[in-house]
Formats: sequence, structure tokens, C-alpha cells
Amino acid sequence: MSIRAQLGQPAFQSNLVGMNRRVFLASAIAGVATAQQNDVPEPIRKLKPMLEGVEPISGGERAARVEKARRLMRGNQMSAIYLESGTSMYYFTGRREPGQAWILPVKGEAAWTTADGTAAARALRDLGIAAGVVGLEEQVRFAAFDALRREAPALEAVSATPVTAGCRMIKSPAEIALLQRANDITIEAYKAALATLREGMTQRDLSANISAAFRALGTGGGAMAIFGKYTAFPHGSVQPQQLREGDMVLIDDGCSVEGYQSDITRTTVFGKPTKRQREVWDVERRAQDAALAAAKPGAACESVDAAARKVITDAGFGPGYKTPGLPHRTGHGIGLDGHEWTNFVKGNTTRIAPGMCFSDEPTIAIYGEFGVRLEDCLYITESGARMFTKQSPAIDQPFG
Repeated sequence: MSIRAQLGQPAFQSNLVGMNRRVFLASAIAGVATAQQNDVPEPIRKLKPMLEGVEPISGGERAARVEKARRLMRGNQMSAIYLESGTSMYYFTGRREPGQAWILPVKGEAAWTTADGTAAARALRDLGIAAGVVGLEEQVRFAAFDALRREAPALEAVSATPVTAGCRMIKSPAEIALLQRANDITIEAYKAALATLREGMTQRDLSANISAAFRALGTGGGAMAIFGKYTAFPHGSVQPQQLREGDMVLIDDGCSVEGYQSDITRTTVFGKPTKRQREVWDVERRAQDAALAAAKPGAACESVDAAARKVITDAGFGPGYKTPGLPHRTGHGIGLDGHEWTNFVKGNTTRIAPGMCFSDEPTIAIYGEFGVRLEDCLYITESGARMFTKQSPAIDQPFG
């Protein structure tokens, strides 16, 4: 079996590493704090579930996804795609099957099999595919690929990303509605949790309150919480932190509704902000506005990053990815994965299209002092980008 290199294309970069680390950190912090905290604060006790009226993805929509995948498979000369358990499998089938794999041929019935290359080779032969091109979804394990190439040497393995990302990057109205609900719930959880800020509380206490708020709202979720100088670290710090008057406070993450993710960051201050804190926060907000304005259908993804970065650089930070300044991309795709295709980042010439969904999160990191990140997610319409949530109007008004 030959391997055709199609990985690492800027249009389809997923880059889950940072997200996984952040989710792990937030979950670990929240878990420890939950065990220590007996009383739920009043702002959280007042919350009510917000899942009424949620509409799951229909069988008809999943069938349409399969047909679109087949059109993309034909366009990329693929005879089949092979998926193991993960979000792409769930996207097409509505099922999460650990230890199982799903094979979609370009024509004929799809097949379920054990997530093993030997079993996959047999299933492909049963489908009449002993030679040709098979796309492997990006979460397929190397062991499965290695066994498949030994068992079916006449097959050519390529990345299935042009098919999976080609389908998943463009969200349907039903997907937009689920993302909207996840974002609405996250804002309510954040409002309740930030109302619990008190002198001396730890970052673990705040993370636990956010997790409790999500549970009260009817879903699972959590968030990283960081204080003071540690807000300059994009993925937080495990160093013990106690909230003090004048500290910056940053919370970042979200929840899931029918598998669809939110990802929101709010940065505020505990007490009265200094002139320096307010000025840097205002630069960050202007950068977020610039990214929103640049995210238009037909524009290159890298132009959104450039627009936000210019605001930050013009304010005296950077340049480029240097700190103090914006040390990472301006935004990432979002959907069934918190970080998915594609990114607002330099070098990504992918054209923005209606139905795409992104985070808008330029960051200003000033190590040893503080950091500011404002993150709201947006979706692209024919006329431009629209936020799922209202942006923060001021450093001391995280929700308006």
C-alpha cells in the first residue's frame, strides 16, 4: 500500500493539542474543588435548566451528509473512507462506538467493523474494494493503518480530511442552532460564577463554581480560571492562586449541547481596574472587533488574523507572534470539536464561506504582568460574520 501525503494542509489544520491541555487542566481543577466544596453559592442555586426545545440532528440531515461525503469522495478519487470512533463518526452516523469502525464506500451500503486494520481489509473486500484509494480519517490509529497496508497492499491510503472537513466545516441551520444554545448556556454559567468572586478564593474554587453552574443549567461543562499575572499564560497555570483586589480574572472554555461545543473567554478585574489594565483591555477589544469585521465571505482566513494583529501591533505590542503581544492564532474552527477546521492564522489561504464557524479570540500576553483574552464565537452568513454572543463592552462589564 502506498501513502499519498495530504496531511498538514493549512485549510484543514485541526490542532487539538492546546484544547486538550486546557480541557484537562480545567477538568482537573474543577474535580478537586468539587470534592472540597459543600455549599453551592446562591447565584448558582438560582439557575434553571436551559435545554428545553433543543432539536437533535435529524436522520434526514445525516443522510444528506453522507451524500455530500460521497460527492467529495468522487471529487478526490476515493473508493471509500474509513473512520474510527470520534466526532466524524458521530457526525455521519449519530453513534459513538468505541472499538468500532465505519466504512463508507463511494456507492453501496456503509459497513461497520472492528477498529482494526485486518478487519477493515476484509470489510473493504466484502464491499468489492480490493484496490483503489481509501481515505483514513485523521483520528485513525497508526496500528490500524499499518495492518491495513499489510493486508491490502493494492490499496492506496490518503487523508480523508478533504471529505470529513469538507462536510463539517460548513454548518447547517440545525448545527448553528445547537451551537447557539451551547453559547447561551455558557454565558449564563459565566454570569453566575463571576458573581461568586470573593477575596481569597482560589482558581480551583472558581472553576468548581463554573462546573456547578453548567450542571444547574442542564449540561456538562467547565472552564479554566486564572488570576493576576497568570492570565498572561494562554492555557493557564497549575500554580496555586488566591484572588486579590485588583487582580485580572480570566475564564475560558464552555459546554456541549448534542455534541456541539461552545468556547468563550471573559477577562475582567476583581475590583477597580487600573489605567494600564483598562488600556490593554481596550486594545484587545478593538482587535476582536477588527477580526469580526474582516471575517467576510470570500476573504482568506489569514486576513482575519492580520486585521486583529495589526491593531495589537499598532498599539506597541509584538510585532508578529512576539510577546508582549498576540502569541497565537486569532481563531479556530468550532463545531463537534472545540478546535476543528479551519484557523484564522497567517498562511491559511482558505476562503471563508457561509456556514463556517470560528472563535474570535486575539490575545494580549504580557508575561509577569497580566494577559487579556476576549473570545466569542461567530458564524458566517452571506452578508458577513455574526457573533453567537454579545461582546464584553468594558473591562468591568464582562456581559454588558
